[in-house]
Amino acid sequence: MKNKLTLLAIGSALLLAAPALRAQTPNTNSFPLTQTVEYQTALANDRSLGERALLPPGLKEKMRLTDDQRAELKPIEDSFAATSLQYQMSNQPRIDAALEAERQARANNDPGQIQVAREQLQQVWGGLQSDRDTAIIHVRPLLTPDQITILDDPKNQWRESHGHEANDPSAN
Repeated sequence: MKNKLTLLAIGSALLLAAPALRAQTPNTNSFPLTQTVEYQTALANDRSLGERALLPPGLKEKMRLTDDQRAELKPIEDSFAATSLQYQMSNQPRIDAALEAERQARANNDPGQIQVAREQLQQVWGGLQSDRDTAIIHVRPLLTPDQITILDDPKNQWRESHGHEANDPSAN
């Protein structure tokens, strides 16, 4: 009995001490460890902004922006976030309906319905694309030619990356 209690205590301690692991993470094996950690942090922070983020999650880290570039980019991002918030407030019923359709599709576990619901949500947020494009026009002069190449890569565009976020298993 004493041995079982000891094993239970040790097992519990090991479980509590083990860090929580994410179900899926983006493949960052090509990055050095410090950059990988920075990328993961940026990805988490950018994702929390949702559609208020001017650039797709993790793109600023991928472009390796300098501190000066980040400082110059901040007012443009803040302005876009305010515009996005106004758009969201005026379109909240449509956004809620699209989110509810996505919730129901996930509850039914139907990939076809999930994709349709996602497209519906992207269509609602698509009205913000012209404002995003205008803001990007102001961002481009702040970037180097290499950074502009990364920005222009089709894989790094908001609409293309939005449906296939790294930690979303239903995106595949």
